[in-house]
Amino acid sequence: MKRQNVRTLSLVVCTFTYLLIGAAVFDALESDTESKRWEILSDMKNGLVRKYNITPEDYHMIEIVIIENKPHKAGPQWKFAGAFYFATVVLAMIGYGHSTPVTVGGKAFCMAYAMVGIPLGLVMFQSIGERLNKFASVVIRRAKCYLRCKTTEATEMNLMFATGMLSSIIITTGAAVFSRYEGWSYFDSFYYCFVTLTTIGFGDYVALQNDQALTSKPGYVALSLVFILFGLAVVAASINLLVLRFMTMQAEENARDEEKEASRTILPIDAHPIAARQRSHDDQASVCSCNCLGNKQCEGGALLAGERERAPRALRRRASLAMAPDLVERASV
Repeated sequence: MKRQNVRTLSLVVCTFTYLLIGAAVFDALESDTESKRWEILSDMKNGLVRKYNITPEDYHMIEIVIIENKPHKAGPQWKFAGAFYFATVVLAMIGYGHSTPVTVGGKAFCMAYAMVGIPLGLVMFQSIGERLNKFASVVIRRAKCYLRCKTTEATEMNLMFATGMLSSIIITTGAAVFSRYEGWSYFDSFYYCFVTLTTIGFGDYVALQNDQALTSKPGYVALSLVFILFGLAVVAASINLLVLRFMTMQAEENARDEEKEASRTILPIDAHPIAARQRSHDDQASVCSCNCLGNKQCEGGALLAGERERAPRALRRRASLAMAPDLVERASV
């Protein structure tokens, strides 16, 4: 089995093993809390139904009203500010789910808009990430020159460290800002920033959803959009380095495999592979009188069959030429 196939199979096995481990850990951490929360909510529901004598149909209607009213706490979701925020979330593939189109036309346009906008956004973030890596390499090179290091070139590890530090600074700074404006704890804000910039987008924490923020706080809206776009560009730079590193490793392995394959196999004129073998001294001996090949291996890896067939003919011709003077002398006598 080729090394590429082994690597692919190993990655599949490792990924599924990682999924199983994650499922087990989340089960251990969240299962009991989920059960307790469900019991508390069920008790509260039953208490409200008994206290106010609410029928199941009325209670279901109350649930719908409360759920549908929640997004409107931020103000009109589909005015220009809210629509721009929604378009940014779609293009960045975050998908909070805080607001979704309801009309048939809105859903159809959302699908068409995403088909064009997502590739455009990926290319844009990738290009910005490459420019950031170039800028980081220039800064690292000048810093190494200033520090008089032996090697002044920016290595991949240097760039990965720089983009990782920049990503950490953006996430920690954004967490402080959102904790200040949203009233979340710092850990919850950090969690929101990480989920956002990795485009997971659970939607359990969404910025700009309280106190009519979309209409009353334009500066905060602009800051949130800049955080999403610039943060995604920095994360794209880090991912770009990882992808380039993986592609470099794969190219090096492919080159080594091709070299090994070329050392084992040759392709003659008729395009049928012939396995190269270690030839003995007799096989390496030249058929000509100058012994030009000596003990060196043939450049092609083996003598062609046609040359081997012509060798006895050449020997017989030399022998006949050697006997020709004797025959002429006898005939003259």
